[in-house]
Amino acid sequence: MYKYIQLLVRRETLAHEEFLEHWQGACEDLTHIEGLKQYRIVLPTRPESAEFDGIAELHFETVESLHDALGTDGAWNFTAHRETVADDREGAESFLHDEDEQSIVGKEVIEKDEVAGETDGLYKHSAFLDRKEGMSHEEFFEYWADKHAPIAREVPGVVRYVRVIPTSPERAAFDGVAELYFESLDALRAALGHESSRDYAPDDPAAKALRKDAENLHSIEGRPRFIGTEFVRIDRS
Repeated sequence: MYKYIQLLVRRETLAHEEFLEHWQGACEDLTHIEGLKQYRIVLPTRPESAEFDGIAELHFETVESLHDALGTDGAWNFTAHRETVADDREGAESFLHDEDEQSIVGKEVIEKDEVAGETDGLYKHSAFLDRKEGMSHEEFFEYWADKHAPIAREVPGVVRYVRVIPTSPERAAFDGVAELYFESLDALRAALGHESSRDYAPDDPAAKALRKDAENLHSIEGRPRFIGTEFVRIDRS
């Protein structure tokens, strides 16, 4: 499966509740997109401490169908598309902060799945990765797959683990996305830390190993992360 991921930042004039209302309207506008298999959203568990306001994900069977629907890698704009398909709502305004748009087109590599792909209502930690300085893309992807992913699979509480590999690494906003799903927020926090802080020392040996090995792969402090609840809004899979 291939997907377009966009990190959403609301306009400064909108309260979080107003942003969610506008976003819901945009979700309805996406139902006509040809080739769309799933549309998922991720809402922050703690909006006041989140690094952005939400995640929008559009899933397609092939990268060709994604490009046919959305355009070339990383070029599709959620807001621009909404303006072209909206039902002429008088006075409707854009709800996203245009200058803060960050997105990635990538292929899902499923490393672990104990929920048979049923992610609706699960807690999700998304880490948007920038490879360690001095690493090539090839070295980054190889280390991630061979060294780091096996450690992540063993972290207690992880029921699903997905690596998102950019289809065009040289054009992507990030070098990859690590998605770890949990059935409880307590389990997520025990393994990956609290939403409001990256400075934590997990107790479990596997979680400790993951935290330590991350320093060999990417910048922990430099990359965005997001902790939220995932909801499947459109499902044609």
